[in-house]
Amino acid sequence: MDPTTDNAGPTGDPDRARAALEALRAEIAKAVVGQDPAVTGLVVALLCRGHVLLEGVPGVAKTLLVRALAAALELDTKRVQFTPDLMPSDITGSLVYDARSAEFSFQPGPVFTHLLLADEINRTPPKTQSSLLEAMEERQVTVDGTPRPLPDPFLVAATQNPVEYEGTYPLPEAQLDRFLLKLTIPLPSRQDEIDVLTRHAEGFNPRDLHAAGVRPVATAADLDAARAAVAKTTVSPDITAYVVDICRATRESPSLTLGVSPRGATALLAASRAWAWLTGRDYVIPDDVKALALPTLRHRVQLRPEAEMEGVTADSVINGILTHVPVPR
Repeated sequence: MDPTTDNAGPTGDPDRARAALEALRAEIAKAVVGQDPAVTGLVVALLCRGHVLLEGVPGVAKTLLVRALAAALELDTKRVQFTPDLMPSDITGSLVYDARSAEFSFQPGPVFTHLLLADEINRTPPKTQSSLLEAMEERQVTVDGTPRPLPDPFLVAATQNPVEYEGTYPLPEAQLDRFLLKLTIPLPSRQDEIDVLTRHAEGFNPRDLHAAGVRPVATAADLDAARAAVAKTTVSPDITAYVVDICRATRESPSLTLGVSPRGATALLAASRAWAWLTGRDYVIPDDVKALALPTLRHRVQLRPEAEMEGVTADSVINGILTHVPVPR
């Protein structure tokens, strides 16, 4: 599969596409234990042409999760380890002088792929972090005034350590807003951790997913068919108003200095449609909105310092809003 060209195949059967995407969970579970919510979030992001921020302490399989997803979807993937000395051109690519032709030619960077794993994105300074903004929003990279389109599908899966960790740079609000979802990767339960160690004791190698049995179960054509079906998912005026009321409530919360923007409201609606379709419906219900509210909104709000000192979290504020905003019937 050529990552420099689009994969716009013919529209397939949406029911087959749904079954193929549902099979991702079982396939990824061959490599990653107990991360079904994160897998679902990544699939939702692909359906919405969005990007995902994965947050968790080191060693909870964030990188392995993304690699397993790429293998199960038969997508090209590249990984960039973000470090303090990483330059924007290390991601986007640069012009290289060819002495034989006496001309400059463009050398594509790792961003020219289907699934870009931006590992520990908050360990690099804001200048380099912002080099991804155009790629994430416009699906293109401009070098020396020439725009160069990125492949389709294109998803940035960025991992970050919790911001209180030493040596991290908080992501700018403008870049956080470009991520459709922020998924928190928790430490495994005791039984899940026993399962992980048992697999390693039996010879599991996280660097060899083929040996682990991970096989492609969905294709870019399935993804195209699924996206077309999601676009036809019905949203009633009451549901649209419900999404707006939730987002407006964040702007009025006394615990927040920054509420959800209209872009965030659009993201919540899109994610809710994708989730509704994945669960087998062609219309959105309030429970779809509630299910996607936390991952879609938690990174788009900012706590007041005094609220943060009192132990208030973005999740607790959003949960409180979901409790108080009237639900359409």
